[in-house]
Parts: sequence; C-alpha cells; structure tokens
Amino acid sequence: MRVDKFLWCVRFYKSRSLATAACKKGVVRIGGVIAKPSREVYISDALTIRKQQLDHQVEVLDLPKSRVSAKIIHQYYKNTTPLEILEARAEIERQQSLSRPTGEGRPTKKDRRDLTDFFEQDSHSPKDSLP
Repeated sequence: MRVDKFLWCVRFYKSRSLATAACKKGVVRIGGVIAKPSREVYISDALTIRKQQLDHQVEVLDLPKSRVSAKIIHQYYKNTTPLEILEARAEIERQQSLSRPTGEGRPTKKDRRDLTDFFEQDSHSPKDSLP
C-alpha cells in the first residue's frame, strides 16, 4: 500500500491529497528516510510523521483495505511516540491557552462586558452626586 494512502486510511490526514502533500514536503519518514507519496508501506515499518510540531512515531501492524473507522485504527498501527514528548506538548498547549498577550487582537465578549461594567460603575461614584 502507498504511504499516502495508508496515512489517509488510518486517519492521520483528513484527505489523501493532504497526505500526499505532507509526503512531498518531507514530513513523513520511513526508517529515517524521507518517503515519497508512492513509497510502499509494509507491516512492521517504522514511520515518523511530523504533525503539529510533534514527531509521531508509528509502527505499522496491518494494512487496511480502505479507510477505516476511528474506533478500529489501533488495529493497523501502534503509536510508539515517547510519553514525555506527548506530555511536553500537552503542557505547551495548556500554557498557550491560558495566556493571551495583552493588546493583541480584539477583546472577547467577556472582556468587553467587564470593561462596560467597570466604566458604568465609575460613572455612578459618589463624587458625581456632590454639588
């Protein structure tokens, strides 16, 4: 089976054209060698796929006939990516989601409401009611 078709069948990529493009960019390696989209994949091959700034290491267990359900993809490959790499990536994503640089982008709806409440509260201060 072609490597681009295998990656599409086991749902690493949403479409076969995305899998082909990834192979052409040099993102997919078989045994440490950059794989062309038409390269054949065999059982027990070790694939390395760079996706979302993470090198996924995968061992091919079986070759599917066609695209398979997400529930049974574990029958076709084994993810051998070291656990500490996955944990480090999860921590980076968590940190990025918690912080938004100040002044970048438009305020969220919640930010806008907080600002409105702050300024409305300030306009009703006791200083304004004095003669």
